[in-house]
Amino acid sequence: MSTLVTGIAELVTNNPRLGAGPLGLVPDAAVVVADGAVTWVGPASAAPAADRRLDVGGRAVLPGFVDSHAHLVFGGDRAVEFEARMSGQAYDGGGIASTVGATRSATDEELRARLGALVAEMRAQGTTTVEVKSGYGLSVDDEARALRLAQEVTVETTFLGAHVVPPEYAGRTDDYVELVCGPMLAACAPHARWVDVFCEPASAHAFDDEQSRAVLAAGRAAGLGLRVHGNQLAEGPGVRLAVELGAASVDHCTHLVDADVDALAGGSTVATLLPGVEFSTRSPYPDARRLLDAGVTVALATDCNPGSCFTSSMPFCVALAVREMAMTPAEAVWSATGGGAAALRRTDVGWLGVGARADLAVLEAPSYRHLAYRPGVPLARTLDLSLAT
Repeated sequence: MSTLVTGIAELVTNNPRLGAGPLGLVPDAAVVVADGAVTWVGPASAAPAADRRLDVGGRAVLPGFVDSHAHLVFGGDRAVEFEARMSGQAYDGGGIASTVGATRSATDEELRARLGALVAEMRAQGTTTVEVKSGYGLSVDDEARALRLAQEVTVETTFLGAHVVPPEYAGRTDDYVELVCGPMLAACAPHARWVDVFCEPASAHAFDDEQSRAVLAAGRAAGLGLRVHGNQLAEGPGVRLAVELGAASVDHCTHLVDADVDALAGGSTVATLLPGVEFSTRSPYPDARRLLDAGVTVALATDCNPGSCFTSSMPFCVALAVREMAMTPAEAVWSATGGGAAALRRTDVGWLGVGARADLAVLEAPSYRHLAYRPGVPLARTLDLSLAT
């Protein structure tokens, strides 16, 4: 059954062949969808007939947000830690250990309920694709459990056993890496599409170049795609390691030297920026303008997690990117949709045109510009096609 979505004041297609500018804007537009896919886009005056009709009443429509970096399987919260950071305490990743304890002690039902609530929260704000990482179990059984639960809500699951070194392995990082690359990976790979590592030699809790390389090589050998947490806390090898190994994305990219930017510009790895983290940790924001001007593909994601950034809102991250990282509204919207799709190496989401998935977000506004223009206002939601008549 086909559905005509009409009354669209402004349609963001992310395809310059379909409309104006890099966002491929089509004014006074319509979209036809059938069997979960887009079958036609264009001016409403030329729209073909369809079985059902949904009029959005002069609102803007854009591809659903693609949140390519989130940590949604966890127990407890770290509100007290957030309060301490607002009083000047620096973030170094050490608080992850408290979440590990809470996650290990939580039941499947408790973790599933939190996960489901956060995904629903995201969908209510226009996110239609989300990546979910493990990383708060840090034992063979708890990491596998996290990924099994994540598989219930998304196909984009990431094994992050190398998030930090758990307390029982304190002072024995190499032994823990051996566990991650061996029994833990064997248990987790069947439930994951990706492998990730927190490559941050400046942190006492994370992993250096050699250890990170070992984790990524083992993950690749197990058939997983590569992702990297890199250069969040200080300059380091994470970005260049990601590019060298052909990782789909390197995330954070807060502290970069010229060689990092050059490597990203010359490779296929997406730089995924997470401005909610800088907001929540009072850290310097990444220099998005520097990356964009160098020709680097940039994505935006929430990094929703209980410690360094407990927001599920892609619209909030778009507004931060414009206000704090010198991105234009168009660049930020593309990075939160098409950029996220590139970071997940997906061609079916992040754009709207014939063959794309019918993942539409609608704004309580006539233009995408309002996402940055009206920060904090709940403008975006996933369009419910079942409302068509």
